[in-house]
Amino acid sequence: MVAKSQIKLITSLAQKKYRQQHGLFVVEGIKGIQELLQSRFKLHSLYVLEEHKTDFPGQKTIEIDQKTLKKVSFLKSPQKALAVFEIPEESKAELPGQGLQLVLDDVRDPGNLGTIIRLCDWFGITHLICSAQTVDCYNPKVVQATMGSLGRVHITYRDLTIFLAEQKLPVYGAFMDGTAIYKEKLPENAVLVLGNEGNGISTEVEKHVQHRISIPQFGSPTAESLNVATAGAILINTFRERGGV
Repeated sequence: MVAKSQIKLITSLAQKKYRQQHGLFVVEGIKGIQELLQSRFKLHSLYVLEEHKTDFPGQKTIEIDQKTLKKVSFLKSPQKALAVFEIPEESKAELPGQGLQLVLDDVRDPGNLGTIIRLCDWFGITHLICSAQTVDCYNPKVVQATMGSLGRVHITYRDLTIFLAEQKLPVYGAFMDGTAIYKEKLPENAVLVLGNEGNGISTEVEKHVQHRISIPQFGSPTAESLNVATAGAILINTFRERGGV
């Protein structure tokens, strides 16, 4: 049986201030939980429907019924399991000085951040640097959208003006009026900055961008600009394909 105090704790983790206060975040779904159990994250508690306990061999589980699971779940359709993990202390170690590094300037949509974390995982970008205003990576919607990739990508929140000012790698930024990326000679080692969904890269961060790049538009001139995660996928893929060529 799940205690009232446990229910209160889980539901409170929908808010950033309580995630920070308790140092905990929620993961829902068998696959996502299994992925994070294999990662650097430390399990705090694991709530599972009785018939799915065997999906977590060797793990101490707390049995939960469907009604209670629905009460604590952040999803419209609750999954078969819910876990609470500890938020690790942010590493103060220096970030890699080579390879492709991705920087997010004020990305606010949880779905976009979750998708971008998955992109990092897919394309082998191990570190993602975010501005302080970027949505919290432990937001339940972000965690759900990462599909387990959160456990394989190190995410740090920094003052981007300081971070970029100290960079020795060339800094590229995505702009609507930048040079078409397909015309650029791209290096293997670089920093790529993606901006806010509505406003793009901020003026303060733009000062540190050395190369303004864009994705050329081939279709209707009235078409809406690309979603930041979609644009990020195209740009990262191009860097991976042509970087160093």
